[in-house]
Amino acid sequence: MAGARTLAGVRAQALLLLGGPEVEPLRAAFTDLVRFDVVRAHLARTISGPDRPHTPGVTPGVTAEVEETGMGRLDGRTALVTGSSRGIGRATAQRLAQEGALVAVHYGVDGDAAAETVARIEKDGGRAFAVRAELGRPGDVHELFLGLEQGLRERTGSTALDVVVNNAGAQTPAGVAPEDVTPEEFDRLFAVNAKAPFFLVQRALPLLSAGGRIVTISSGLTRVANPGQVAYAMSKGAVEQLTLHLARHLAPRGITVNTVAPGITDNGSAVFDDPEAVGAMARLSAFNRVGQARDVADVVAFLASDDARWITGAFIDATGGTLLG
Repeated sequence: MAGARTLAGVRAQALLLLGGPEVEPLRAAFTDLVRFDVVRAHLARTISGPDRPHTPGVTPGVTAEVEETGMGRLDGRTALVTGSSRGIGRATAQRLAQEGALVAVHYGVDGDAAAETVARIEKDGGRAFAVRAELGRPGDVHELFLGLEQGLRERTGSTALDVVVNNAGAQTPAGVAPEDVTPEEFDRLFAVNAKAPFFLVQRALPLLSAGGRIVTISSGLTRVANPGQVAYAMSKGAVEQLTLHLARHLAPRGITVNTVAPGITDNGSAVFDDPEAVGAMARLSAFNRVGQARDVADVVAFLASDDARWITGAFIDATGGTLLG
């Protein structure tokens, strides 16, 4: 009966809001009613719950909620972010640490850059340690996990892992035609961008907690035709398939697996110092600006949190509307 009454109420409201001339007198009477303060207050409570004090400049139920729950969503958890010595990886490591996670900052060759990432995290009150392994080489995943497990055990007494972010990647120079891609370049792209994430996740599964999170960084190039980046886009398309199939496979353990696809993102390279080039790149975005590493890191942090527990197997477009056309 309660369900029937609710359905009838919904139909009545729809008729009132969307109906034609036949409900105009009723609509007019309803409009007169809500002019009364008491009725208006009752409707507000019915729709939004009891009134709460409003702080000037704060949108009730939106900004306040972000302030209350935005930080600390990963308290007590551990995370591995590959390729986090700079760029999107660094921003992601910092963001997860801000949320309370102990972060393993992975790097391939630039130990100084990784140390800077760790220092920035610690300066902000977070916890992190560096892990070295050059992906794409024999024994890469084994080397990475030796350092990871040692670092986790020293700091937590356990090797349990909660979040894995596959961010590290290799790329060919822009504008290399398909005819000019060498077998060595092709193999390198797939070794770093596809093979390493696969075997890294395989190795991580015994450590990954129930309810864990796996996030893989892909690229908006998998959704547009750019012959000058065909081999790179192919390698990123492979990890999108990895996401899809792992999402189904790991769902019984409550583990979510998702892909984030950035667009043009300022990574500190020289091209972003050229105003003309930046302007041209910005015009590709619906927001008329170039993406920042933090834009992508915020998406990853959301997917790593319990707030994203009902999202898995998803391709998240983080291109700033570049793919809208």
